[in-house]
Amino acid sequence: MEIHHSKHHAGYVKNLNDAIAEEPTLADKSLEDLMSAVSELREPLKSKVRNNGGGHYNHDLFWKSLKPGGSKPTGAFAEAVDKKFKSLEGLTDKMREAGSSQFGSGWSWLSLDGEELMVESTANQDNPLMEGRQVLTGIDVWEHAYYLKYQNRRGDYLQEILNVIDWEFVSARYDALG
Repeated sequence: MEIHHSKHHAGYVKNLNDAIAEEPTLADKSLEDLMSAVSELREPLKSKVRNNGGGHYNHDLFWKSLKPGGSKPTGAFAEAVDKKFKSLEGLTDKMREAGSSQFGSGWSWLSLDGEELMVESTANQDNPLMEGRQVLTGIDVWEHAYYLKYQNRRGDYLQEILNVIDWEFVSARYDALG
């Protein structure tokens, strides 16, 4: 994970900063606002912000969503998970399925479409913000996230990474966004 953070994520940050330098009006926008409005940008800036801004946003949330030993959902989020997925295990099964079935590089997401919880996947560095949804957490399923330890065993990686999700952090995001 150290290489993942210090090389891949750092590269996205540098490249996003370089892209924003091309269009100074973007400097005042939050990362969430950039991702939500990426489709409105002109090329080639659009691709630079989509790929590098997405890479930065996605990874930043990914790191914040991890906690040694994981945790359990709390409060209204725990109730919403039970209502939609029947249990935390039902939710993690759906996230593992979304990550395993993602062709090539991408992400498995837990997001909000209005007030509805949904599990989805996106390619490359895209994320649900780009489609008008709110993001609760995401799992990186690019090979750089798991290949050194798991080689081509994405399913094993997903099983293990879901054990270290900080569901209390996700619960707080749900409360803030809901």
